[in-house]
Amino acid sequence: MEVKINGQLVTVPDNVMTIDDLVHHFKLKNRTVMVEHNHIILRTNEHEKVTVANGDTIELVQFVGGG
Repeated sequence: MEVKINGQLVTVPDNVMTIDDLVHHFKLKNRTVMVEHNHIILRTNEHEKVTVANGDTIELVQFVGGG
């Protein structure tokens, strides 16, 4: 399946069915990450419910600390 992630066309495996699967796939599960799916910002508790489809647009934003 092909999805657009942060402006780049990316092929993800067929076992990526939800946003939660996508976050696991990119090894971001234990990080603070904001997800926008087709221009809708998702809450963390929605990641397991929202499905990913071919052609979706997803933005993944990590929050990092520093000074």
